[in-house]
Amino acid sequence: MSSSRLALQPPAVSSYTVPTDAPEADGTLAWDTTTVVIAEVTAGDATGTGWTYGPAAVGDLLREELGPVVTGLDAFDIPAAHDALCRAVRNAGRQGVAGCAISALDIALWDLKARLLELPLVRLLGAARETVPVYGSGGFTTYHDTHLAAELNGWVHGQEIPRVKIKIGESWGRAVARDLSRVRTAREVIGPQAELYVDANGGYTRKQAVRVGHALAEHGVGWFEEPVSSDDLTGLRLVRDALLCDVAAGEYGYDLPYFARMIAAGAVDCLQIDATRCGGLTEFLRAAALAHSHGLEISAHCAPHAHAAAAAAVPNLRHIEWFHDHVRIESMFFDGALDPTGGVVRPDEGVGHGLTLRTEEVKQYRVA
Repeated sequence: MSSSRLALQPPAVSSYTVPTDAPEADGTLAWDTTTVVIAEVTAGDATGTGWTYGPAAVGDLLREELGPVVTGLDAFDIPAAHDALCRAVRNAGRQGVAGCAISALDIALWDLKARLLELPLVRLLGAARETVPVYGSGGFTTYHDTHLAAELNGWVHGQEIPRVKIKIGESWGRAVARDLSRVRTAREVIGPQAELYVDANGGYTRKQAVRVGHALAEHGVGWFEEPVSSDDLTGLRLVRDALLCDVAAGEYGYDLPYFARMIAAGAVDCLQIDATRCGGLTEFLRAAALAHSHGLEISAHCAPHAHAAAAAAVPNLRHIEWFHDHVRIESMFFDGALDPTGGVVRPDEGVGHGLTLRTEEVKQYRVA
């Protein structure tokens, strides 16, 4: 199709709440449902789809405030649309709900542009790699050992994913003995060769995180995510300097300056970026380039199908997170879900990001 001007139509927005398949919790939060907000943007004869995970209020902001901002803009000029969206939330604030709303629209715009050009999104962006490494992620603190073992077995021995992550920091760091017992169980299940990661979701204090980190080393843990709050950049740096394992954080970044501050503080060994929060694929790629300029790798946080194509375009990518909740929802909601068998995905099938919403099949979960 010609790249002549094509005006964006008003976005269609829908919100869905899906119960978890078991009670879930990490070190600092518990939940039993997950809400996904989906934005569909049309221009010409194509429609692009984007989404984010957050409260249904994200959908309200999309419908009432942000949809009109992009309506009528050129579908090919994504930077202009992105800038307009960011300006529009000046008084509301970029963090949180607004950041998620911008992200969903931006992901939809990139999908739309690739579909208008009849290209896979990874080809539009330009590939740095043919395959994208994934790691299995779940291992919630609510899981008993049998449940934990079944999940880990499914990833490592079933799908042959050679890297996995579990949650620790239970009850804001008040259950360290159980944390370490679960790590020990995880290592026994996956064997000595698979990589083992942990995520404390900011549940520990600084010195506590260092003590736990030394104990984790005995089980070959190579990735310690949010050992302390991601707001505590000094604490992250102190823990990073004290331990051999990599310290990671960044999932709560809603704009580029957030990542700049984290990098400048020397807080992480690997920067996590979430395109469903940070401002979509536009800001995801900018943050990845910023990390690259400082010699850091990046890892995509959650929502693996939203990240796969852009992750393939990033030269300093380490992996993307094959997160249990989001994999389950994205496989339920979309045709075209990726196969992580062997520990990688190949995001070059079809046009756009390759996913198509199953509107009728998932209508039972719709809340707005």
